Amino acid sequence: MSDSGTSRSETPLAASRDGVSESADGTPSSRFLQAELELNALLRGLTFGEPVRYVYNPLEYAWDTHRCYVEKYCLPGQKVLFLGMNPGPFGMAQTGVPFGEVKSVTDWLKITGEVGRPAEEHPKRRILGLGCTQSEVSGARFWGFFRKLCGEPEQFFRHCFVHNLCPLIFMSASGKNLTPPELPADEREALLSLCDAALCQAVAALGVSMVIGVGKVAEQRARRALSAEGVKVRVEGIMHPSPRNPLANKGWEEVAKAKLAELEVLPLLSSS
Repeated sequence: MSDSGTSRSETPLAASRDGVSESADGTPSSRFLQAELELNALLRGLTFGEPVRYVYNPLEYAWDTHRCYVEKYCLPGQKVLFLGMNPGPFGMAQTGVPFGEVKSVTDWLKITGEVGRPAEEHPKRRILGLGCTQSEVSGARFWGFFRKLCGEPEQFFRHCFVHNLCPLIFMSASGKNLTPPELPADEREALLSLCDAALCQAVAALGVSMVIGVGKVAEQRARRALSAEGVKVRVEGIMHPSPRNPLANKGWEEVAKAKLAELEVLPLLSSS
């Protein structure tokens, strides 16, 4: 129902994975994956009305590649969690990896696996998986920066991990990408309250001491969610590398590097 009480078409979340059980061996990666499976189960109960017409969950149809990423790189002793907001149409939506621009995922992170397809696809936003040829600027900037800084992914993931607050991507009838802040208030809060709780679980599973929001929205949401649950973790932020951000287009890498130096994270990343 809309606020006026008139009915509107609603987009249900299709489920491609059954249940929430995944082998849990007590490692950070197994606890992290379990928290994500539990979030998936809750998200299937949500519906979204206009302007949303399509909802993709790469943690459903790209679980294979996502699990490869988590099992490979979610390691004991990591100190910093970089937190994005939600998938981009040519990044995580295609690969199951946060900020997952395809070349970065395949060439640097060396992620493999099968990527399926959502139950309903927008004809202009097909899921091509690791074969997608369109680059996502945000993801290319994000992982490209850390590749230059660290050399090898093992150097980055020795101390850091990357995650998105919300695993869902939303599209309008035209195929326009809609971010969570653009959803109607009641639907947005129903969604993000579930994601907030899952973030608290994820932070507990990882045992990190700092969460760095990538962009103001992720930073503010993380600070609010973790503070409300009394999770003892420092929350900071760096500029989002999105091409929609004019400041990022003028030199995101230098801004990010300066901020990470200020936060004393930079020494953890240097390959020298």
